[in-house]
Amino acid sequence: MQNFPQQLVNGLELGSLYALIALGYTLIYGILEMLNFAHGDVYMVGAFLAAGVAGLLVHNEVAVIPAGLAVALMMLVAVGGAGLLGVGIERIAYRPLRNANRLAPLITAIGVSLFLESAVQVWVSPAPVLVPSNALVPQTVLHVASVVTPLTGLALFVAAVALMVALDAFVFRTRFGGAMRATAQDREAATFMGIDVDRVILVTFFVASALAGMGGVLFGLRYASVDFFMGYLLGIKAFTAAVIGGIGNIRGAMVGGLLLGVLESLVGGFISSQFQDTFVFLALITVLLIRPQGLFGQPLTDRA
Repeated sequence: MQNFPQQLVNGLELGSLYALIALGYTLIYGILEMLNFAHGDVYMVGAFLAAGVAGLLVHNEVAVIPAGLAVALMMLVAVGGAGLLGVGIERIAYRPLRNANRLAPLITAIGVSLFLESAVQVWVSPAPVLVPSNALVPQTVLHVASVVTPLTGLALFVAAVALMVALDAFVFRTRFGGAMRATAQDREAATFMGIDVDRVILVTFFVASALAGMGGVLFGLRYASVDFFMGYLLGIKAFTAAVIGGIGNIRGAMVGGLLLGVLESLVGGFISSQFQDTFVFLALITVLLIRPQGLFGQPLTDRA
């Protein structure tokens, strides 16, 4: 069990990434009760945008700029680009289907996902793209007792927790957050109250997609490689985390992501990496059997 602290830290790092993406899933579902299966690929696009900025900085020999400025530029482009992509997807693909049966937007989301993967594969690269994070950010490694973790891994965890706290405060302590909660409860009633429902939904998609873009930046800095298929499995696991935590619940998404990351790391460290995905989805089945609404979700009868 000497390896347990290290696996726990590795799991929290991985779980932070799941949590960031799960927050986007839960935001969109909370407002529209829609499963946006293209969300993982928005994260992938954000990662490629960050990789592109990093490549330009190194290629043009401006890597001597402060690490903080380099990361800020990557975040500005990736977070903003992913947010605008989310808005475009909502406006073009989902809004016309808002009053359709639930199967139509679900199929559309899968179509958008395949389109984004194919577009990046054709227009950028079918092979993994390296992120020159070593040339931009100091690769400091932290040693605490027997635990070793890179500074980028710690930054991933801190950023995820900070964004969850900020998002929670935004939704529950601001006027616009109140409009979001009213829209989530009853869109028609919210419209009669003078709330611009279309604007609320657009902002929700922007925020959710921006969080995915942030996850893409942090992934690129941590693992130094991105590929067009990276959003598929991670998106499924992040969705699993959102369901385990209670989809539609911000705190549940965060806790679900962290729990899933820790579980995956412990299984890989003490059993076998071949069984990581098996245990992840076994955990999902177990939670759904015992508590169908998730750990932090409300029973359907209480949400009326």
